[in-house]
Amino acid sequence: MNSPAVAHARIGIIGAGPGGLTCARILQRHGIAVTVYDRDPGPDTRNQGGTLDLHADNGQIALREAGLLDEFFRLARPEGQEMRRLDPTGRTTFRHVPAADELFKPEIDRGQLRDLLLESLEPGTVRWGHTLDTIGGPADGPRQLHFADGTTVESDLVVGADGAFSRVRPAVSRAVPAYTGVSFLEAWFDEVDHRHPEIAALVGPGGAAAADGERGLFAQRNSGNHIRVHLIRRGPVDWITDNGLGTDDTDGIRALLLDEFAHWSPRMRRMITDNDGRYVDRPLFALPVPHAWEHSPTVTLLGDAAHLMPPLGVGVNLAMLDATELALALARAATVGDAVRGYEKTMLPRSIETAAALEGAAEDLLSADPADCDHDEPRP
Repeated sequence: MNSPAVAHARIGIIGAGPGGLTCARILQRHGIAVTVYDRDPGPDTRNQGGTLDLHADNGQIALREAGLLDEFFRLARPEGQEMRRLDPTGRTTFRHVPAADELFKPEIDRGQLRDLLLESLEPGTVRWGHTLDTIGGPADGPRQLHFADGTTVESDLVVGADGAFSRVRPAVSRAVPAYTGVSFLEAWFDEVDHRHPEIAALVGPGGAAAADGERGLFAQRNSGNHIRVHLIRRGPVDWITDNGLGTDDTDGIRALLLDEFAHWSPRMRRMITDNDGRYVDRPLFALPVPHAWEHSPTVTLLGDAAHLMPPLGVGVNLAMLDATELALALARAATVGDAVRGYEKTMLPRSIETAAALEGAAEDLLSADPADCDHDEPRP
């Protein structure tokens, strides 16, 4: 069939993360109808994760096109741009203190960003409780979205914004994410200025990283007097069960960590063992490089669904830039197929170049002297 005009197209975005919501917001600003489908039962079903830095050359461009940049700066924490490098004793070996007017990559909590985007959308844009099962229909459309609850929706364009293990990706690509050999173990600290003052002092208002070549950590201040610490370790993806433990065995995991980090100073080990609540295991996956697919006028991808990379400060920013470019291509093209082709002509070379530069870089998170200790907050 001929690709439909954008004004008459049924556009379905899978995934209500920053990328999917950004795309929907910009489409609506241009008068284009869109529906977002998300597997969560509602917007407050689960914690959205920690803090993100949105860069002036991608994430902030997206928010400007979305008409939300001023609101972002009212919520953002410029002081969160401070970055410290610590050694295993807790000694500060490097410190970047942002200038008073520095706004290149201020921090914002992931939940705050999501709420900002959600509240900007027309009522009913997001259909909660819709877990995509499969995509059917001919390659030239229309496509059928088959959801786990048995419902089916027809769509002229399906946008996969559903992350690392995208259910949309198989419609255009056989690629699957592979484990990088490095895992994050997340630890949360609440009311840090009162309950964990030494940790608060070590981390400061932004982020702090430390590593010894075999293991490391990255701590970030969040809003609301919280800190999240990501313990970084090399090992098999099933390392917890391989040690005879379960993910809810906090005491057992803590004992294992105390042994692994035994040579780190007592004050550094507090960031490893004094957490409030259980640990959360987050193994790091990446898509093969290069990752591309044959053009389809009815399906495309953005963000981690298109180019999952190690969490080194680019993930959400690239997802939001992808979303912006796709939405603007749809707003300017005669047909959906033309828009998708134009979008992918820019997005795929950029993502391949970035992914190639970061290939294998998960190992850099363990380096005792990395060139850059900029990290992404992994998505839950």
